[in-house]
Amino acid sequence: MCFALNRPAEADTALPSEAPEVVSSVVMRQTWKNLTFLHWRCEPDLIRPIIPAALTLDTFDGEAWVGLVPFEIHGTPGIPHFPETNLRTYVIGPDGGRAVWFFSLDAARLLAVLGARIGYHLPYFWAKMSVRLVDGVIRYRSRRHWMHTGGGITDITIEPAERYHPAELTDRDHFLTARYRLYTMARGTLRHAQIEHAPWPLARAKAVEIRETLFQSASLPPPRGVPLVHYAAETSVKIGRLV
Repeated sequence: MCFALNRPAEADTALPSEAPEVVSSVVMRQTWKNLTFLHWRCEPDLIRPIIPAALTLDTFDGEAWVGLVPFEIHGTPGIPHFPETNLRTYVIGPDGGRAVWFFSLDAARLLAVLGARIGYHLPYFWAKMSVRLVDGVIRYRSRRHWMHTGGGITDITIEPAERYHPAELTDRDHFLTARYRLYTMARGTLRHAQIEHAPWPLARAKAVEIRETLFQSASLPPPRGVPLVHYAAETSVKIGRLV
């Protein structure tokens, strides 16, 4: 099963954060807002069989991590605004670069879902979604549309708090959030795309409520315990082409 971390990371197993590569051929510019990272540690042997053999599972302190990340996307050409939620783990590519592997991505705009499936071969699902900020608390809600078998819902409430000073952030914080590449499989071939943005303006946050079935829909073990939570109010992003 996937568990919340209940002990401090060991410095001698920490991996340093990486600076993003400059995206010279920008396919898309977006602004991501109200983004929450929810992370649970997980036994590596449960994750390795469901990522491509060409990728190495990236672990911290000997443990794999699964992240659930809801947020809002602004600025996509022709699609001014929509919520998205992704379910992911962390990998190392053949060249040694650290990256994200997505188990699923839910988005509220059908055009965005089709574009990402065709253009980036990512496992996107069309869903009815909302993000509401009331009295300092953010509620993310999502339910996949009827054409997707197996369902898939989220109902997540988080309470953001004060920002971290950069010196407060640990190697574990960077390991989980400083990821500037994604991998995907396209017609049996491993491909990747670069993402460029400034360092996350990470803030503390607390999970008030979490209900979800995305882990189950992705054939992942269910998360257990209180997750590690980070929040970022906004960042501007450049997305490169798939290579």
